[in-house]
Amino acid sequence: MELQNTAAIVTGGASGLGEATVRRLAKAGVKVTIFDLKPEQAEKLAKELGGGTRFAVGDVTSPDDVQNALAAAAEEAPLRIVVNCAGIGWAQRTVDRNGNPHDLGAFETIIRVNLMGTFNMLRLGAAMIAKTEPLVDGERGVVVNTASVAAFDGQIGQIAYSASKGGIVGLTLPAARDLSPLGIRVLTIAPGLMDTPLLGLLPEEQRQALGSGVLFPKRLGEPSEYGELVHSMCINSYLNGETIRLDGGLRMPPK
Repeated sequence: MELQNTAAIVTGGASGLGEATVRRLAKAGVKVTIFDLKPEQAEKLAKELGGGTRFAVGDVTSPDDVQNALAAAAEEAPLRIVVNCAGIGWAQRTVDRNGNPHDLGAFETIIRVNLMGTFNMLRLGAAMIAKTEPLVDGERGVVVNTASVAAFDGQIGQIAYSASKGGIVGLTLPAARDLSPLGIRVLTIAPGLMDTPLLGLLPEEQRQALGSGVLFPKRLGEPSEYGELVHSMCINSYLNGETIRLDGGLRMPPK
């Protein structure tokens, strides 16, 4: 898919994997809208990149916030790219060592933000993309979601997070099938241990220990590598209905 004169929206685009994606797509000439809950960071990044990059503040689980952000994203160019990077984490055992059950509210929150938020962007973003004129082969655009290797290798205490990311993997192929008559592709990336701001809070010794468990290369993944994969997915129109692990061959142990 040709990226010039197209628009994209990236959720969670003010930091981490989302920021790296915003930077990569903007470099390719895409007019990117950063959709995030952090207005200061989003505005700073938009001003730094310029060239049609803008920001919208809102919650991915809110239909109104998403509709407003999508409308803003489509003002300057046809919206053809939706990238879902927004998400949150939680760690708690199903039943802890003291016999206490997992907090149901926390489980619901993780599912709501990670899974329902992704689906909300997917359904409303695809409806907006469907209004554009078709390109080569009838393609109109692509939605790229973010899962995690935890969808496959969930560790002890990751039951809520793994369930939310497993749901994203599970919806990828049905969504691609649903949207194929409209010329819209759906793909998912399952990152491994990425050097995001969250891991940046760890001591360097711990960061190196985490990276040493990766098959090859023995390091944490760079957010820019995630952004490059998103870019590749956008331009390669024969990629569809697939989840790709971006993890250096990592397979997570139980803990």
